[in-house]
Amino acid sequence: MANILVYGLAHEGTVNKNSRGAVSEAAKVASELGGEAHAVLVGTNVDDALAQQLGAVGATKVWTVNAAEGVAQTAADAISALVEAQGYDYVVFGGGLLGFEIGAAVAAAIGGGITVEATELAVDGGRLVAKRPIFGDTLLSTSHYKGKGVIVARTNAFEVKETGGSATVESFDAPASAAAGQVTLKVRGEQRGADINIEDAQILVTGGRGLGTAENFSVADGLAAAFGSGAAVGATRAVVDAGWFPYAGQVGQTGKTVAPKLYVGLGVSGAIQHKVGMQSSENVLAINKDENAPIFEFADFGVVGDLHKIAPALTEAIKAKKG
Repeated sequence: MANILVYGLAHEGTVNKNSRGAVSEAAKVASELGGEAHAVLVGTNVDDALAQQLGAVGATKVWTVNAAEGVAQTAADAISALVEAQGYDYVVFGGGLLGFEIGAAVAAAIGGGITVEATELAVDGGRLVAKRPIFGDTLLSTSHYKGKGVIVARTNAFEVKETGGSATVESFDAPASAAAGQVTLKVRGEQRGADINIEDAQILVTGGRGLGTAENFSVADGLAAAFGSGAAVGATRAVVDAGWFPYAGQVGQTGKTVAPKLYVGLGVSGAIQHKVGMQSSENVLAINKDENAPIFEFADFGVVGDLHKIAPALTEAIKAKKG
């Protein structure tokens, strides 16, 4: 029997969508391996209600570890100890920077192979394999593991599937981590572009170099505010590199992968590296003065013109519609 362990990232009483999606994907393939999907939550305020958020999407057992929340090495040490104690062959992480950091540390600790940016799990020859796009998403690479394997998913790659099930909850007494006395999470605050996780946003207004200046992001902010709750602001890599917007809001191959119901690109050219991070959007609206911008090739709706006139007009129209 090959059970799969999934790391559940939680904050303020909610398990991250990518973690829940990873559990759903793990549950699907675990049954083919004759095993089950288990999960682990690390934190100081983990309760049964939090654990059952993972049970509802396919986890049959949830381990809880009482350790500092948000400290990558502490979580990695606890997960590594659990893997060794319970004999797990595979560990899966939802997408995101913390998943990359913890996943890499776990792989090193248990001597396992690691695959990042995975978009699919499958079974081949009675063993788990992970698939990931390469070369700008033009080819698909398949990773096979001789021993233990660690898989870190691409953000929004795995669909959350509610099963209506529940999980047994057990605590794991992990050995004290050396990092616990060296690193302390002092403040968990918000920064511009991160008040709503752009990976979870239903509507995403993304600014590109066409905005002209960092100050002109007020146009994107105003449009997102008009849309209301569930809307967020993101940016292209060029904008982030220019220092106009924080990395937390970067969309694209070297940033975050998003899948909103509506993506609005303001002055976004639509280079392949950016497209990779937003091509799963249900609807794409592009506003750009360059009629030859690549984004118009895959946008559902396109407006050629001055975004500094069009976006504010759209903002006012939305406000008027809402009354």
